[in-house]
Amino acid sequence: MSVDKAEMRQENRRLSRRLAIVAVAMFGFGFALVPFYNQICAALGVNSIVEKSEPLNSQIDSTRTVTIELDSNTHDLPWRFRPLVSHLTVHPGELATVEYEVVNVRAAPVTGQAVPSYGPQHAGEYFKKLECFCFTQQTLAAGETRRMPVTFVVDPRLPRDVSTIAVSYTFFEVAGRGGKS
Repeated sequence: MSVDKAEMRQENRRLSRRLAIVAVAMFGFGFALVPFYNQICAALGVNSIVEKSEPLNSQIDSTRTVTIELDSNTHDLPWRFRPLVSHLTVHPGELATVEYEVVNVRAAPVTGQAVPSYGPQHAGEYFKKLECFCFTQQTLAAGETRRMPVTFVVDPRLPRDVSTIAVSYTFFEVAGRGGKS
């Protein structure tokens, strides 16, 4: 019951073609994942990246105020992290600065990266950060305390039904940069 060599070659060619098609499909799927992921996140309003913006050339809308509620968290990071004020009230178009304080309680240097999130979710489009510690990684020496500013402006185009924006920063430890890895 031996398979003849010509038949074996034919089977090997078919198998090779199938494997090549699978490899090309996997490669294509890998490239398609990034735009697919971005579309899903945009549709669901999660994990959106809000980019650093240039100052707006706008007038201050003194006819209304917006309350900015500030929150801070750390994710498995040996830091104490808090805003120096829990909330403030601004006029859309008005430049404002708040400070956060961070303390490294580990007996070694630690590097962290802050990630902002907003509530309501679409508010990030109107909260324009001009200066923020979240733009770069932060390395704190053992026991170091640092105050870090966030300078921002609320875009006057913020929908009128939004009177409060919650801004939350979560610091994550950067593995391999003074972290546990």
